[in-house]
Amino acid sequence: MIDDVVDLRVFVRVIATGSMSAAARDMDLSLAVVSKRIGSLERKLGVRLMLRTTRSQSLTPEGVAFHERCARILQEIQGAEHLMAGSRDTVSGMLTLTAPRTFARQYLAPIVAAFQARHPALSINLKLSDDVMDLVESGIDVAFRFGTLHDSSLSARQIAPNYRVLCAAQSYVARNGAPTTPDELSQHACIVYGPRPAGHWLFHVDRQPLAVKIQGTFLVNDGDVAQSLALEGAGIFFKSVWDVGSHIQAGRLLHVMQDFAAPMEPLHVVFPHGRQLAPRVRQFIDFAVERLQDAWAHMLPEGTGRAGAIGQRNTKKPERCASGRA
Repeated sequence: MIDDVVDLRVFVRVIATGSMSAAARDMDLSLAVVSKRIGSLERKLGVRLMLRTTRSQSLTPEGVAFHERCARILQEIQGAEHLMAGSRDTVSGMLTLTAPRTFARQYLAPIVAAFQARHPALSINLKLSDDVMDLVESGIDVAFRFGTLHDSSLSARQIAPNYRVLCAAQSYVARNGAPTTPDELSQHACIVYGPRPAGHWLFHVDRQPLAVKIQGTFLVNDGDVAQSLALEGAGIFFKSVWDVGSHIQAGRLLHVMQDFAAPMEPLHVVFPHGRQLAPRVRQFIDFAVERLQDAWAHMLPEGTGRAGAIGQRNTKKPERCASGRA
């Protein structure tokens, strides 16, 4: 079994240059090494490839046939090397992404459209889900996740902070006023959403957790519908600032109870651990992080307050996740 391509390279070079000594000079090897390589190759094959005298060399019939195949094999190897060298800088192929649905509609869709326009040879597969997906098992290159990351087999970059804000339409506030403390929420219509709508909302008061019991006026199993109800003035809504920031910015929703912070759930980009990321993965991560950090910088209008939860824009290099699933 031939297990060393160098033997093939030496054999083909000996034939191309006409002698072992010429091949040795051409490959910057000693004549003894070249001779040993040819002898080793013949022993592995169990046939004589060359007839050699002190003044000349010629190929046996087996050597002629073997040389033809070797030359073809080495050309294929060289072509494969050139292909991989080019692919180190070429953004092409299929890029598979996952993200929460609302986040993807509002932020990810314009990002992937702009990135693909820059790289027409790239195809993008979006697997959108509010559930946590196994990246390796699902063949996903990049995921966007909110909250604490737990899978130590994955790498991640923190993009920007995230927290939930209480908000309501101006029409609701005009009719009912705005709560100023968590205790006052019991006097207001609250819109509670999720597969199993929670009976409480969690705040941080003096750095201590405070769970406030909520009597939901609307119980909704879909976050987008709950947000539509809030925009219609149906009640107070507790949602990620990434989801409602544009509505607050445009004045469609008012940020109420600004002095009460919610627990931080930072936005991360997550990807399978590995030093050699494909160019499409590496360049997309850099592109998306820059766009999303810019979106965070303009998330809320000046003066609305971020409940002390604004963080500096993260420029750290990729880090391994701490533990558990991501």
